[in-house]
Amino acid sequence: MAAKLDKCRVAILAVDGFEEAELTEPHRALTDAGAKVDVISQKDGEIQGFRHVDKGSKVKVDRTFGSARADDYDAVVLPGGVVNGDAIRLIPEAQAFVKSANAAHKPIAVICHGGWLPVSAGIVKGHTMTSWPTLQDDIRNAGGTWVDQRVVRDGNFITSRKPDDLPAFNAELISCLAAQSGAAA
Repeated sequence: MAAKLDKCRVAILAVDGFEEAELTEPHRALTDAGAKVDVISQKDGEIQGFRHVDKGSKVKVDRTFGSARADDYDAVVLPGGVVNGDAIRLIPEAQAFVKSANAAHKPIAVICHGGWLPVSAGIVKGHTMTSWPTLQDDIRNAGGTWVDQRVVRDGNFITSRKPDDLPAFNAELISCLAAQSGAAA
């Protein structure tokens, strides 16, 4: 990657059931660009990834919601996965984390079913977003505008639909962070 994000810290919020590629590929791209990336979850240890409906690999948790603060990070990544998206949206600490990041106008990069957390946190109103198509009613009902595009950047939100969109999603996130940190893209 051309962008150097040595001073950037990024939080990836996930629980068991995350879509494996939607966590591991942004993690790898950000790390390769020089960012420090922490996986934050509800529990210590590891969380279970999935490749659609089949079990995938486990990922190490760096911090828990109880020990992490949005103020410590420059951006937040919300991977999808139906099980992850449905479960994380009900965790008050996860909602508080994204609300805090949004209030500070930090980039919130959301892919696939990860959009359920911002919907439940009440922060999508007025944003144009994309997601897995089944979330479009949730986004509209929460006051957002849904579009079917590979990647959408609207204010501090960066959204994508599915694993096939990861190259565009990662590039947009890294470009955003590089511009934010003043690094050369």
